[in-house]
Amino acid sequence: MSDIPVYSAEDTRRRVFAIVGASSGNLVEWFDFYIYSFLALYFSAAFFPGGNPTVQLLNTAGVFAAGFLMRPIGGWLFGRIADKHGRRNAMMISVLMMCGGSLVITFLPTYAMIGAWAPFLLLIARLFQGLSVGGEYGTSATYMSEVALRGRRGFFASFQYVTLIGGQLAALLVLVILQMFLSTEELKAWGWRIPFFVGACAALVSLYLRRSLDETSTAETRDRKEAGTLAGLMQHKGAFMTVVGFTAGGSLIFYTFTTYMQKYLVNTAGMHAKTASNVMTGALFVYMLLQPLFGALSDRIGRRTSMLWFGGLATLGTVPLLHALSGVTSPVMAFVLVVIALAIVSFYTSISGLIKAEMFPPEVRALGVGLSYAVANAIFGGSAEYVALWLKSVGSESAFFWYVTVMCFISFVVSFRMMDPSKEGYLRNEP
Repeated sequence: MSDIPVYSAEDTRRRVFAIVGASSGNLVEWFDFYIYSFLALYFSAAFFPGGNPTVQLLNTAGVFAAGFLMRPIGGWLFGRIADKHGRRNAMMISVLMMCGGSLVITFLPTYAMIGAWAPFLLLIARLFQGLSVGGEYGTSATYMSEVALRGRRGFFASFQYVTLIGGQLAALLVLVILQMFLSTEELKAWGWRIPFFVGACAALVSLYLRRSLDETSTAETRDRKEAGTLAGLMQHKGAFMTVVGFTAGGSLIFYTFTTYMQKYLVNTAGMHAKTASNVMTGALFVYMLLQPLFGALSDRIGRRTSMLWFGGLATLGTVPLLHALSGVTSPVMAFVLVVIALAIVSFYTSISGLIKAEMFPPEVRALGVGLSYAVANAIFGGSAEYVALWLKSVGSESAFFWYVTVMCFISFVVSFRMMDPSKEGYLRNEP
């Protein structure tokens, strides 16, 4: 540990402020992205008229999925911008695009006002937001990894997922507050617009904070011919495929025990929807608090060891946990089981961005992190709920348990074969 520098109090404050500025935008981006899903019940009829609520929600979900599929493009585009023109510029553009998308949705006329233009413009706004959130992951993960104090990078970089989960919880909290003060009719008529406006305003605050951040990339790396290019990235295709390999299992199990779990508790365990929501809100809050603890643990035991614990425990625990949750009757026991599952996932999520950043050189780091994550996330994470529900519909729900298990085992194998990036990676000798 002798190569770890001694930071002055001023430098430490500057780096902590940079972490706050970068993570604030991450929170806003995920708030804006998730609020769409939570409010779909109230605004779907405004853009997709018709007598069948299921069809309306399906159309709204289709727009949500389209935004999800924009993530790989966002990972490539913003990764190139960050590596070629600076991390700070990429993060500012990303949060500005999210702000614009939220403002468009806030003031978007309904189908009754402008006809088919309404769902079309809604789709365009969501595509912009999907592009933005796809770029946010790689750029913020790269920036937070580079600015974090050496020797404590796991702890500081874990705040990326703290704010990711925090954005989801904040969106849920805003919805609960609106439900307290507005009737269902008011929410459907105009109340659903309020959270989008809140998100747009919050994005402007984040933009202001990010303007004052120091740039972590250098002119030398930005001017390199391979900076931000796919050709440059393919010089490190081994690292790229390694990241895709363990991100596939990590993303799949993350979405299984977060966004899908509420539906699983209702549809499979037979739990009341409101009870399931309360269970998941509490579990997500604990999960958020676990991230810095597991990030700090990775600073002590190494990133590779953390990933091996994740892959091993997820492989052994997924089937028993999902089977136990399928028949759970007590909300307390459901909460305990979900928290156990999320604790296992925390070995991965707490260092998710950092371990990727430690595997790529600075000239293609943001591109490598963003694109590898987005590809694996869009294919495996984005499809988790659909695959689970489809297998349940054909009477093979337990096959989904084994699907998650196999992908987590692949993560274990990939992690076993790789070097520990916290000891051997490109970030080792950087300030």
